[in-house]
Amino acid sequence: MLFFLVGLVHAVYASAPQKKILCYGDSLTAGYGLPYDQSFPSQLEKKLRAMGYDITVINAGVSGETTTGGLARLDWTLRQKPDFVILELGANDMLRDIPPTLTRENLDKMLAILQEKKIPVLLAGMKATTGLGKKYDTAFDAIYPALAKKYHTVYYPFFLQGVWDKTSLRLPGNIHPNAKGVGVIVDGILPDVKKLLTQ
Repeated sequence: MLFFLVGLVHAVYASAPQKKILCYGDSLTAGYGLPYDQSFPSQLEKKLRAMGYDITVINAGVSGETTTGGLARLDWTLRQKPDFVILELGANDMLRDIPPTLTRENLDKMLAILQEKKIPVLLAGMKATTGLGKKYDTAFDAIYPALAKKYHTVYYPFFLQGVWDKTSLRLPGNIHPNAKGVGVIVDGILPDVKKLLTQ
């Protein structure tokens, strides 16, 4: 009887459909300047699988993407039918001095679409780092916590936490993380990803 029950458990586990996380973002998600297997989605998938999760992490990052571009391609990208979404957008809005009101509006619309489709979201926040002035920084930094609260999403306050202030973890001449830096990001966000997977 015991062997039958053990076999049944294994059969049920094996027949369960593999879950999919869609990493939806810009170059920080896409893995700018890195081999594909060192990008954030790839490293995250390796980490989760090593922990026993039967999961596929889809890289839907586009270098240079703004929240306007992200909103425009969201419906098309969701044809991949993800079970979960990690939303990482807004850094390029800040770098291009796009008004925070527009950034917030675009992210709000994306979160509304995902909520309507009943797809759990981890919102990866960004912080103003370009010195555009206190007024801009305050308005930009307020976007992510407010939207996370509005939509009750899992929330990671700063995607570049632990990397932004360390040149040894960034590629030369820009703000993008190197492979080691991506590993730091993955380790930092992992507890919230695990929380996302319980939803």
